[in-house]
Amino acid sequence: MKISIERADLLKAVAQAQSVVERRNTIPILANVLIEAEGETVSFRATDLDIEVVDKIAGQVERAGATTVSAVMLHEIVRKLPDGALVQLTDDSTSGRLTIEAGRSNFSLATLPKEDFPVMASSEYAANFSAKADVLRRLFDKTKFAISTEETRYYLNGVYMHVADAEGGKVLRCVATDGHRLARVDADLPEGAADMVGVIVPRKTVNEMRKLLEDDDVQIAVSVSETKVRFATPGITLTSKVIDGTFPDYTRVIPTGNTKKLEVDAAEFAKAVDRVATVSSERSRAVKLSLDEDRLVLSVNAPDSGAAEEELAVAYGDEPLEIGFNAKYLLEIASQVDRENAVFMFNSSGDPTLMREGNDTSAVYVVMPMRV
Repeated sequence: MKISIERADLLKAVAQAQSVVERRNTIPILANVLIEAEGETVSFRATDLDIEVVDKIAGQVERAGATTVSAVMLHEIVRKLPDGALVQLTDDSTSGRLTIEAGRSNFSLATLPKEDFPVMASSEYAANFSAKADVLRRLFDKTKFAISTEETRYYLNGVYMHVADAEGGKVLRCVATDGHRLARVDADLPEGAADMVGVIVPRKTVNEMRKLLEDDDVQIAVSVSETKVRFATPGITLTSKVIDGTFPDYTRVIPTGNTKKLEVDAAEFAKAVDRVATVSSERSRAVKLSLDEDRLVLSVNAPDSGAAEEELAVAYGDEPLEIGFNAKYLLEIASQVDRENAVFMFNSSGDPTLMREGNDTSAVYVVMPMRV
């Protein structure tokens, strides 16, 4: 195999590959990227046995062929090469080495046989549809902060993507929760998605997929089966196993009877929470919200380190209320608001609180209160 590729294109492909491979693995081949050159296309394939990414880029292929080489090492080398360099990769199968040349730089890396590289079995997908990158990005970006990190509740370690009923008909919905907070975001149901089975997309896949969604106008082809999900752009295909488990009935957690309404500038609110939380002890980071007519007082009282208080002008016309929250959860939820105003709906100091963006009901967040 002998190929030449522009550094920028090569860097993008190997960056995607090296982020998928597991740093600590007992199977040496899983640390490698499979490079396949044919025609005018070079493909880079990496896997950790749960996720597989294939990145196809244009290159000058002098001699077709395939080999595998350390993904992290190749990425480090390409990253340090000068901008605009033309990188030449030459595989010598007899010596088991891949030579990398660019300008006056020359590297030689050990390779492993391509036959040993595991390729994820392709499965029959029950539903195939396409959605614009910005639609998928909104669905996953606004929910992923609520993914649980508790390994014991593995079925919460991802985003639940499914078809749901909303006021205006069926929608494509993503939900994530860790038991303390919940995010639920809806989008118009794409054509062909109506028969989709609900799947839990793992956290790592959600983070890797984010790289496919940079360009707003790109159409992403989505394929879903009971065991796998695939996201594909013209150049990159990301295939992943889904979490084998049942996502809990999240609708029971979303309060419907909360009537006390607080409207506040989301950016101002987030900054104020951040400021008062500075003095709180890391362990609890509890912030108390004291609500009165058109007035909100945020306060933190940490006996061992100090106290803080800040007042905000808000729109609130219900009876006075005092309620406490984990500062980190409040900040994460407030940072999801793209519009100016965040609307909080309270019931009592012990009940879950609902938050949405202005009058938009397509994105809803729930946060559990804390005792303060």
